[in-house]
Amino acid sequence: MEADEAVETIQREMTAFARRARASAGRMHPELSLVSYTLLGHLEESGGCRATDLAAHYALDKSTVSRQVAALERAGLIERRVDPDDHRVQVLHLTEAGTRILAQVTDSRRAAFRERLADWPREDLERFAGYLVRYNAWARPEDDA
Repeated sequence: MEADEAVETIQREMTAFARRARASAGRMHPELSLVSYTLLGHLEESGGCRATDLAAHYALDKSTVSRQVAALERAGLIERRVDPDDHRVQVLHLTEAGTRILAQVTDSRRAAFRERLADWPREDLERFAGYLVRYNAWARPEDDA
């Protein structure tokens, strides 16, 4: 396979993967989109953060994050708290309900991945995991101009 053909295959397969991930997110929890799930996961990992930090981390438009945050607040999955170090700043945190739903969806997603990858040899799993980490770690070089 030529390099251009390989890149085209990667692009096509990653697009299919993204479509499948979006569709499965709705099946795992009808009110939790893939973006919402991702934002909840980041809030759990970080121990809370500002909405602008979420937008910057995921390279999302601030209005997109704002809509997602508002929906998660309405659903009672996140709450705003005043930053103790800077009372002008509001930090988003998971509620108990948010923590519970995130755990349920995470367990379901892990089970789905385990099922799909059950027949893969350990070496293939490790290689695939390494490739994904490497791909996602790439950062666009800053323009010198």
